[in-house]
Amino acid sequence: MSTVTIAVIVAAVIVVVVLVTGVTAVRRRRRLQHRFGPEYDRLASERDSKRKAESELAGRERRVHGLDIQPLTDSARAAYALQWAAIQEQFVDTPENAVASSQLLVIAVMTELGYPAEDPDQMLADLSVEHATILDHYRAAEETSRSAAAGTASTEDLRLAMIDYRALFRDLVAEPAGTGVRSSAAESAPLTEAADVQAADTLPGVAAVDPVADGSDEHLIRTNARS
Repeated sequence: MSTVTIAVIVAAVIVVVVLVTGVTAVRRRRRLQHRFGPEYDRLASERDSKRKAESELAGRERRVHGLDIQPLTDSARAAYALQWAAIQEQFVDTPENAVASSQLLVIAVMTELGYPAEDPDQMLADLSVEHATILDHYRAAEETSRSAAAGTASTEDLRLAMIDYRALFRDLVAEPAGTGVRSSAAESAPLTEAADVQAADTLPGVAAVDPVADGSDEHLIRTNARS
């Protein structure tokens, strides 16, 4: 085989390797963008590099796949739904306490699912793998929780924090045991709304009306009147 032929073969192999590598990188980028959505863009902006963001997101996937994440049992889901309904009713009289209770309940659900809760930043990163679409809700709620602790959150801020915590709560409890399919927060809405009605039947003083529902001002007026 002549030197020229060998050179041509080597060049062809290099071209193929480059093409395969490029196609693989594009597919990986599209997969991560699809899975993480806004979290991909946020991280790419923070790291000032898509490649660094993709490496970090892939690392998050590997970490979470190594955790023992298990769906809630039906009884656990029902119990948490009742607790959430009671917290929503608590908002009418003590919005600050309701937001604090919402934060604790969400952390309790995450812990039962199998997410380590010792490090808030790590917990947020872990959640991004399966719950990327609601991370902005969680970040906003956590910021308001800090403001509430400092006494600087308005009633409207607290109402929005409850809505944000509710979005995460619904997404976390959405998957029934054994289904292997995780629903979005919007798709799981009937689950918790039904649980609110159940709570009204089983817990004294718990109304079937969501006091922090979007577009409903009656309970806010009542809360503001007490301020």
